[in-house]
Amino acid sequence: MRPKVELFTTCPPSAGPTPVAAGPGSAYRDQVQEIARWSEAIGCTGILVYTDNRLVDPWLVSQLIIQATETLAPLVAVQPVYMHPYTAAKMVATFGHLYGRKIYLNMVAGGFVRDLEALNDFTPHDPRYDRLVEYTKIVRALAINSASSLGISHDEIYYKVNNLKLTPPLPLELVPTIFVSGSSEAGLAAAEALGAVAVQYPQPQSSYPPIEGEPTGRMGIRIGVIARDDPAEAWQVAEERFPPDRRGEIAHQMAMKTSDSSWHRSLSEWPEVEKDAETPYWLRPFQSYKTFCPYLVGSYERVATEVAAYIRAGFTTYILDIPPSEEELHTIRKAFDMAESTFR
Repeated sequence: MRPKVELFTTCPPSAGPTPVAAGPGSAYRDQVQEIARWSEAIGCTGILVYTDNRLVDPWLVSQLIIQATETLAPLVAVQPVYMHPYTAAKMVATFGHLYGRKIYLNMVAGGFVRDLEALNDFTPHDPRYDRLVEYTKIVRALAINSASSLGISHDEIYYKVNNLKLTPPLPLELVPTIFVSGSSEAGLAAAEALGAVAVQYPQPQSSYPPIEGEPTGRMGIRIGVIARDDPAEAWQVAEERFPPDRRGEIAHQMAMKTSDSSWHRSLSEWPEVEKDAETPYWLRPFQSYKTFCPYLVGSYERVATEVAAYIRAGFTTYILDIPPSEEELHTIRKAFDMAESTFR
């Protein structure tokens, strides 16, 4: 049976490390909408929109994306310390009412400790995921029950609401799909509790044995891809896009000191892979603070083989790195089409 594979791209952040030089103001707005149109054109389901203390508001960026496309769904990063769960649910319902479009929610517990401390949030890593589960349950219950005359109530550790109703009502087909980072035990437990897509920052596919039968839950990974007919050409493109950068490595090491994210620590400890090794797995873009995910680099056939192995391990949702061009997205689509064709 051919598995259903969903592709998401990533919206460039308004600040921070990115292979795309995001400009200020209207230049940034135009860039976001252009990448959204590219993503929709190759058949992506959605596009991830980051959030943290340095960035512009992800909900307003998501509105730009919706206005520029017809079907592409923003995957909005939601951080509980930024807004009440009712406010997040209200945003989802408002998008549904104004545009008739579905929003996906990427629930993040927050990994940069200094950002959280600046907001007077000193909650430890694992309890942040407990809070995230409570938060998300309220958002989803509000969305699912918005057409009912009955409100929802919740009284646990972090949140209390009583007979709370959401308007305007949200059609059930527009209730958001939930994503949660699943690289730590706490993250995986949260994803399981919510029935969410558990997103990981993967190690080489050899670290994941093939599953038997159908996946028991939805799993996803974040990955960059550079593929060409000739592997030498692919590595040349990779080297030109991500040359060695000592300053970037130092910036990455500094960021590590302010992060308690399991995925950030795990990838940082993984040894660098030389470009002439058998595996297409490559960490230089991450370890030089240029992006936040590993890359697969090589021929279409080699990259497709690697992706197919991830699919066999149960990973059916893929969040791609920020695309530098429309042409590059088409090369990535080709590699994924080849990977999926092995299951026909």
